[in-house]
Amino acid sequence: MIFQDREHAGRLLAARLEHLRAEEPVVFGLARGGLPVAREVSRALGAPLDLLVVRKLATPGAPECAIGAISEAGAVFVDRALVAELGVTDEEVADIAEQAGRELARRVRAYRGEVLPIAVAGRTVIVVDDGVATGATARAAGLAVRRWGAARVVLAAPVIAAVSLDELRRHFDEVIAVEEPPDFLAVSWWYRRFTQVSDAEVLDCLRDARAPDAASVS
Repeated sequence: MIFQDREHAGRLLAARLEHLRAEEPVVFGLARGGLPVAREVSRALGAPLDLLVVRKLATPGAPECAIGAISEAGAVFVDRALVAELGVTDEEVADIAEQAGRELARRVRAYRGEVLPIAVAGRTVIVVDDGVATGATARAAGLAVRRWGAARVVLAAPVIAAVSLDELRRHFDEVIAVEEPPDFLAVSWWYRRFTQVSDAEVLDCLRDARAPDAASVS
């Protein structure tokens, strides 16, 4: 299936998540591309929506290849097997993480301001992205919400590479996708319209969909 856009993908994904409604979950969209998808899931389930800022750690000289990711709450995931295979040193990993951390901090300030994330202690959290290839950013996001005290963490995306599913299922309580292709190629291949999500669109999503009575992490 080819999705028309992120909103269309989000509505289809929400149908796969209906069984979680009774758990009164909190939905977190990965900024930036996951947030429009997450907004549709939030609307369909009647669940509060927030964003989670994650930055991938790009391989030196090959920015499209992620050796890991960093997210809010100081959560860092590094694919040690890939780092060893590529010959990336610990010093290089630390430098990459520092640079990614600066951009992550900028985005957190731009998107959240002084507003803290929705409280998730003891709750089910659905982490939503627009697509998952290696799962590096997803795993960093999962680590973050577990640090915030989530009782169950579900990963959901319209499309997830089949090759990544077994590993992801070891790190999430549940992994749900509309499509699980063996030949993944890239997230953009699964969308007719896949434009970059701007900072302004992220803020619009938050204004539209954040629950007015949502509590904050203490």
